[in-house]
Amino acid sequence: MDADTNNDDQIDIGINSSSSSKLVLYSYWQSSCSWRVRFALKLKGLIYEYKAVDLSKGEQFSPEFEELNPLHFVPVLVDGDVVVSDSYAILLYLEEKYPQRALLPAADPQQRALNLQAASIISSSMQPLHMLSLLKYIEDKFGPDERLLWVQTHIEKGFLGKFLSLTLPRLFERGHIAFMSNY
Repeated sequence: MDADTNNDDQIDIGINSSSSSKLVLYSYWQSSCSWRVRFALKLKGLIYEYKAVDLSKGEQFSPEFEELNPLHFVPVLVDGDVVVSDSYAILLYLEEKYPQRALLPAADPQQRALNLQAASIISSSMQPLHMLSLLKYIEDKFGPDERLLWVQTHIEKGFLGKFLSLTLPRLFERGHIAFMSNY
């Protein structure tokens, strides 16, 4: 899958911008972390090259990928000489470097803080609990039923927790604008 096709909603940073860099996203199609970054790139209208990293085949352990991210996690965004890994860091980088079509509400510091807090809870407290390597370990030790129970328990706990269950509806009250916490 290559996102280099140009349309009216996309901004070609490699040709029509003062920046001569080209965005390259190393991603795995089933990774929710990678999905967040692909979604943000689309919302911002940025053209990027998609480089698939098949985690099920261990491609994240290749020497080429290890140079980009020694932790062997996706996604990784390359922007010229800049390499950023971790979806949360990538989202913040994109927001700073490419401010068009903001991922965070600019005018209201409270709404901005709530968006950052919700995004942080998802990426720091919920996401790590259902990473492929952890789920494989649980399945190997305890079986597939325990793996499914683990995922359901921790995702429900995160989304049904007091902060997210009370905060996310308030974030959506602003209308149909997608902000960082929405993904």
